[in-house]
Amino acid sequence: MIYYVEDDSSIRELVLYTLKNTGFEALGFDNGAELAAKLKKGEMPQLIMLDIMLPGEDGMEILRKLKSGAATKKIPVIMITAKDTEFDKVNGLDCGADDYISKPFGMMELVARIKAVLRRSGGETENDESYAYGKVKLDLRSHTVSVSGKTAELTLKEFELLRLLMKNAGAVLTRDMLLENIWGYDFDGETRTVDVHVRTLRQKLGEGAAIIETVRGVGYKVKPVPAEEAL
Repeated sequence: MIYYVEDDSSIRELVLYTLKNTGFEALGFDNGAELAAKLKKGEMPQLIMLDIMLPGEDGMEILRKLKSGAATKKIPVIMITAKDTEFDKVNGLDCGADDYISKPFGMMELVARIKAVLRRSGGETENDESYAYGKVKLDLRSHTVSVSGKTAELTLKEFELLRLLMKNAGAVLTRDMLLENIWGYDFDGETRTVDVHVRTLRQKLGEGAAIIETVRGVGYKVKPVPAEEAL
């Protein structure tokens, strides 16, 4: 089940129609209060899509509440909005959004992104993989990242981005490779999504961010710095 909060009824109905005709169950809500009432009944969706410009509470405030609630913090969230500035994208990602789509958008692109988020949201938590380079340690079993022993709070996409880079330490991964492997799609012009996530990831890693190198004109890589050097 997918929940979509959008006060423009024409857009909401078009999206719901598309989702229902591509194999999803979906419900629409006009505002955050309606969504909250549904969630309070314990009826949790697989994914929530939020418009930013909403009557009453805006999408960013709703996102913050979702990510701070014990019952809702792990639900993947896609922000859908007319705003398209880098500040808005970074703000949304910092608050825990898993993806960010700007209006106008194509229905098939939307479906592809939803499928990509759902595909990745389960993670691989039964795997015992762990990586440690420099001051950063990533443990897939517990789905945690720590920097010099202190936990770094990452979104799902930031975690998957760091995992893929650390798993392939020393190798340069292009923006297109990262986009396809983590988001599950490859749309022209969307590689900026990768850059925004790398920026927020570096901010959250703090002193450990130095392990991520930018390879100008190509992509990113993790320097395979021995973990002992962090001591």
